[in-house]
Amino acid sequence: MTRSRVLDEGDAALVARLLADDPIGNCFVASRVDAGVLRPAGPGELWGYPADDPYALLHVGSNLVAVNADAEALDAFVADLGRWRTFVAIVGRSAVALTLWRLLAERWGGSYQRARVVRERQLLMARSSPSPLAPDPRVRRATPHDFDSYFDGAVAMYREELEEDPLATNPTGYRRYVNTLIDNGRAFAIVDGGRVVFKADLGAMSAQVAQVQGVWVAPQWRGRGVSAPAMAAVTNAIVAGGRTASLYVNDFNAPAIACYRRCGYDTVGELSSILF
Repeated sequence: MTRSRVLDEGDAALVARLLADDPIGNCFVASRVDAGVLRPAGPGELWGYPADDPYALLHVGSNLVAVNADAEALDAFVADLGRWRTFVAIVGRSAVALTLWRLLAERWGGSYQRARVVRERQLLMARSSPSPLAPDPRVRRATPHDFDSYFDGAVAMYREELEEDPLATNPTGYRRYVNTLIDNGRAFAIVDGGRVVFKADLGAMSAQVAQVQGVWVAPQWRGRGVSAPAMAAVTNAIVAGGRTASLYVNDFNAPAIACYRRCGYDTVGELSSILF
């Protein structure tokens, strides 16, 4: 007998209330709610614990993400997950994500104990007003005409940051994903001589927050002061659209952290990512 339950559209008000406690940290789950995770046959599932009056949530899909989960809730979620193994990552507030991984490894062993990449400390940063740094006027939304060059940059970023080649693991899916970012106006670029030399995507988006990801500068353009003014432009576009700009960055990436701080971002928490 499960201790949690799959939530549905009848739980929408409850879910909205729980997510509202931390709109920046809960941006991913809020974006999944907007995408229809509470609907039948939606993109994944959202679980609540305890079943009768949930105070904790677990997004179950390609990513496992727990919201407002204490030790009791995490233990229940792990028990109910069984040998569910369609997810590729555990992401979330550091204490919660790392505990969830440990409990899965202790209960089921095997593949749960092995992770391809572990980022134990990632700074969650945010900016809700325009950047104090002058933005680069060359930054614009990428168009379908930019796709090939933008896609090359996305693949290069993926290889550098995630230590995996998307052309080897999921070439069709990744190509479709990048194409969707461009089509939906969620891809920003500087194009020079027909080539994308800076790129940044808007990944998870809720009604309140847009999460910047996939930031990349072409190797030959690095060290030339491109990233900070470009990120200021992306930040300003998000804020002008009525959202808070957020992102998370590995704690060992000092140049990126310095760039984001120059753009006016403040650290608002710590996340962890465990990639399988």
